[in-house]
Amino acid sequence: MKLRRTAHDGRPRLELLAPHGWVSAAETLRRLPQLAAVDASDAVALVALPDDVQAAIAEAAKDVSPPESSAARPALPFAPSSFRDFMLYETHAIDAARGFAQRFMPAGARITDIYERVTRRTFPALKPSSLWYREPIYYFGNHLNFAADGEDIPCPAYTHALDYELELGFVLAHPLRNAAPAEAERAIGGFVVLNDFSARDVQLAEMRSGFGPQKSKHFANAMSAVLVSADEILPRWRNLKASVTVNGTEVATCTTAGARYSLGELLAHASRDEQLHPGELFGTGTLPRGSGIETGRLLQRGDSVSLSIDGIGTLTNRIV
Repeated sequence: MKLRRTAHDGRPRLELLAPHGWVSAAETLRRLPQLAAVDASDAVALVALPDDVQAAIAEAAKDVSPPESSAARPALPFAPSSFRDFMLYETHAIDAARGFAQRFMPAGARITDIYERVTRRTFPALKPSSLWYREPIYYFGNHLNFAADGEDIPCPAYTHALDYELELGFVLAHPLRNAAPAEAERAIGGFVVLNDFSARDVQLAEMRSGFGPQKSKHFANAMSAVLVSADEILPRWRNLKASVTVNGTEVATCTTAGARYSLGELLAHASRDEQLHPGELFGTGTLPRGSGIETGRLLQRGDSVSLSIDGIGTLTNRIV
């Protein structure tokens, strides 16, 4: 099931994708009296329904006509109640650290390059901390500053190194506490494309402070317009192709392969003696080659950046 929220004359409307186009979720649910208690405006509530109920909704949607008005503006498919962003990919961590060194510490980058050419091994300081190898790590982002697909992103005045980060996002549909990985994975409701914008020149000092990212991250994130239910993505989430395009030119191809932990392991760790709630959003962390600090292509005002993940969609934002 694919769900999106659009704004019509200033009023939000949840829609689901039928074979003949996008149709009203409310009109679809009205055809299923047994679902009268379900909130037809809540995408997370719909992806929380059992598979057989979702199948019945999809069948009922076939008889619903698309709205007459097509002048719809994309909105967030749901409003996340929190945002935890993990770091699943060692390759990204190492290549991003190397990119930081090349851009901000050129003398250190030369030493790193000599070491790696001589030893044919990764320079130790580029690798994630030892904690990352023992358990999933994450930071809390600002869930209130998510932009929708097509929205402009104001570049903070305090940065000269604005970056994008392509991530796979997933939302919790059921509560969890002290969950096993298999139980935790079953609680996932659906998937989106995320852009975790970063001020790289500010991030370096903040990470050294020991308190994690602050102004380098909290100014903006973005989420794709469509929420895709877990049954369509979860069985193949480790083998999704992705890409980054800036101003119409493809600058990177990526894949979700190579994650150190499963999504169930991430959620099980987060739920350890902590209550998790439906509507909380999680990110896998940046896919390898999914950021400009890795490829050397940071963003400037006027740039349009598009992030795509197969089976989920494309997220486009312009920097202003």
